[in-house]
Amino acid sequence: MLGILSRYAHWLHGQWPAGLVEKLPIVASDGESNVPGLYVVGDLTGVPLLKFALQSGTLAVRTIVADPTFRTHATAETNGAKNGMKSDILDIAILGAGVSGIAAAAESKKQHLSFKVFEASQAFNTLINFPNQKPIYTYPLEMVPAGDVQVHGDVKETLLEELEQQRSKLGLEIEAARVVGVKPRSGHFDVELDGGSIIKARRVIVAIGRSGNFRTLGVPGETLPKVFNRLHDPKEYSGKAVLVVGGGDSALETAIALSGAHANVTLSYRKGELARAKPENIEKVKSLTEQGDLRLELGSAVTEVQDKNVLLQVAPNRATEVLPNDFVFTMLGREAPLDFFRRADVRISGETTTLSTVALISFFLFCVFVYTWKSGGPTQHWLDPFPDKMPEFIASFGGWWDAHVADRSTLLGTLAVSLKSRSFYYTLTYSLCVVIFGFKRMKRRPTSYVRVQTLFLMAVQVVPLFILPELIFPWLGYNGWFNTGFLRTVADNLFELYIPAEQYLSGQWPEWGHPRAYWRAYGFILAWPLMVYNVFTPAPMLWWLVIAFIQTCVIIPGLVYFFGKGAYCGWICSCGALAETLGDSLRHKMPHGPRVNKLNLAGQVILAIVVALLGLRIAGWIWPSLGAGNLFELLFEGKNEGGTTVNYFSYKWIVDVGLAGIVGVGLYFKYSGRVWCRFFCPLAALMHIYARFSRFRIFAEKKKCISCNVCTSVCHQGIDIMSFANKGIPMEDPECVRCSACVQSCPTGVLSFGKTGRSGLPILDWLN
Repeated sequence: MLGILSRYAHWLHGQWPAGLVEKLPIVASDGESNVPGLYVVGDLTGVPLLKFALQSGTLAVRTIVADPTFRTHATAETNGAKNGMKSDILDIAILGAGVSGIAAAAESKKQHLSFKVFEASQAFNTLINFPNQKPIYTYPLEMVPAGDVQVHGDVKETLLEELEQQRSKLGLEIEAARVVGVKPRSGHFDVELDGGSIIKARRVIVAIGRSGNFRTLGVPGETLPKVFNRLHDPKEYSGKAVLVVGGGDSALETAIALSGAHANVTLSYRKGELARAKPENIEKVKSLTEQGDLRLELGSAVTEVQDKNVLLQVAPNRATEVLPNDFVFTMLGREAPLDFFRRADVRISGETTTLSTVALISFFLFCVFVYTWKSGGPTQHWLDPFPDKMPEFIASFGGWWDAHVADRSTLLGTLAVSLKSRSFYYTLTYSLCVVIFGFKRMKRRPTSYVRVQTLFLMAVQVVPLFILPELIFPWLGYNGWFNTGFLRTVADNLFELYIPAEQYLSGQWPEWGHPRAYWRAYGFILAWPLMVYNVFTPAPMLWWLVIAFIQTCVIIPGLVYFFGKGAYCGWICSCGALAETLGDSLRHKMPHGPRVNKLNLAGQVILAIVVALLGLRIAGWIWPSLGAGNLFELLFEGKNEGGTTVNYFSYKWIVDVGLAGIVGVGLYFKYSGRVWCRFFCPLAALMHIYARFSRFRIFAEKKKCISCNVCTSVCHQGIDIMSFANKGIPMEDPECVRCSACVQSCPTGVLSFGKTGRSGLPILDWLN
């Protein structure tokens, strides 16, 4: 049995990659961090492209100039200068003289600002340290960055030459100094230099790139003088035995360059395939390997570096091999300088502060109250949604309240009754959140796909999930629409009466509350097993059973087959509506990696429980004498048929209230808005099975992928999209909800929605 479950888990979720997302400073689209006035540009924004680095540096300065508070200070400074007063506070301090820093300096000079550029080594240091004749990819080719500094060269030397010419022509001077800290003060920043001197600046632009420590192997001998982390002139190593460690472009280009200089090169990479590097580099390495000019060891690991040798564990049996060796190049990249940002109080993705922890706990406890209050739990009496004295209070303003309660044929009368319901306030608040944050999402992501999707989600939430069950259907009932004929039959089978039919037809309705179960209309949109209450009824409701079957077993499988699981999760479901609107700005908080991916299977467990409960419910219908119905009530709703026994460890309280409500919403601001959808939703779990047979895919142009990992970082379902794009294979992870964030956020336009045709070729969707 365990073997079968293991194979099933692998088939459903386990076979997909689960890469991690690198920690970086959290910044807005204009580069501003959570510290007002401190901007981060260049590589640390997560996009390692020269043109985007130029763009980010220029736009940060333009954003600063457009800030009214900055203009106020600048005007005061100008007036002071006219009166003979000179300020010792810079307008902008630019930290780093790389591509983005120089672009920021050029724009600062153009805007007539006072600024200084601080650099610990030399201008364009990262480019200078590239190997000689290294190819430079300045794409997107059609992109023209904002600002006066532009790039055209495609080789290290020519690119450096044109950048230096532009810097010299613009007269941009560099101050040689290492910045060790930035502290916000009242109206300015203190920029602390190595040595203790302080520079004051109204705004700070951090353009230091990945100037943190080089990543290490963590093995004995790594500090020997023969170990390097960058290559300058490959010719120096001609005839030498060289080991290159890494699987990215830097590692492959280093190995290619050394092989071209006639070194004896071994390339070691810990994974079983080269996927992250550009296709041309991978093809070149494979060609050199086939020619015998390079030895490629995939799935290998260095265990020790010695004076004359390197110990290497090689696949497939992980035996240790002793390689004669003269030099080792560990091309593993650099860690981002996170400690620098932590000292400046800049928030880092995936990290929490004491204040954020307190806020998280407070919001979580608030959700505990809201969902137990809404569901009739222990907190239901803590807050009366409409105290008895309120109608009297409102009546004092003209007596209209009593009149409307008495005359429910008007929409105001219907509303008056609905206002006594706790679910009305919850659904109203929920709908308002979807609408308000939906407009914010469309403003944040102004694409045709996001606009159409968000408007559709808003319409579904507001009309069939709020207005119809809370206002329109009750209003129609009070006006006699459901009293006779076919509509009476429909209403009796869909919205059963809480009171005798004679009392209902005579208009002797309850003082508060609707006489019919209009809330069951949620079942038109929320399919089983997400909406379980229309199926798990004391007596079978045939119409709802038929509707649920058609939704879950016909309509949704069809949608998933052609358009993926996201056709429901991202376009129809109310849980998805809140996740894509309120949770849109929080999507980067979803955890990634193999450990958290194991929790994806929790939904399968809940789905199995729901199916078991369905079997128990059916057994109670067929054989009432067995007592299965009473057992079902206790396991599902938490109480027996007599209502004398309460069990808060039931499905309703653990799954529907606890996981879907308290955990799903309570952890929004910690783990994004898709916690419930990704891990626990039984309908999503069922659709994961459907999605394994779907034709929907996200396709990638591998040659354009730069392995920036932006696509993975914005996925609030935790999918390692970059791994698929690196390999140039269609993304078919069933977790995808078609939110389009990866497609729209990719800086090089690698990704697109589509489905596989019968020939196996992609058919792209019109809404890309």
